[in-house]
Amino acid sequence: MQVETIRDVLNWTISFHRNLKDCLLHCSKQNKDERSQMILRYLAEHEGSLERMVKGFENITEEKALNTWCYDYIDKHPIVEHGHCDSPFKEMDMSHIMEKIVNHHEQVLELYNHLYSRVDINSAKELLETIQNVEENEIKRMVQTANRFSDM
Repeated sequence: MQVETIRDVLNWTISFHRNLKDCLLHCSKQNKDERSQMILRYLAEHEGSLERMVKGFENITEEKALNTWCYDYIDKHPIVEHGHCDSPFKEMDMSHIMEKIVNHHEQVLELYNHLYSRVDINSAKELLETIQNVEENEIKRMVQTANRFSDM
């Protein structure tokens, strides 16, 4: 995927959440631990929600913001495609699953944070800040829910 504009970043983010959702579902069927299966299914649902939320932002954001160029970051920090699932979660316990998920999301947040610091168009800044806040809040929610799962 060629990432040059904010629209491309949103499309990449949508794809990131979709691929992670699919991978989590796939691994939930292979993991032997019942709690891990539960958290993987929960996280997959959550990734589906994030996918739909980001897609919604793309549908309501003005063209000027979506067409803002951002290739300078991408040149220095290539975006990794997440299209292949090699079942990384199938043997993990809950804490390792959450650690990996949080790490994936922190990389997305780093991208949005950097882009926010580089764009000059207010509507693009607002969009990036909003999505960054949504991502941060959703990570917190996922971690809180995972902690409740582990208390069971």
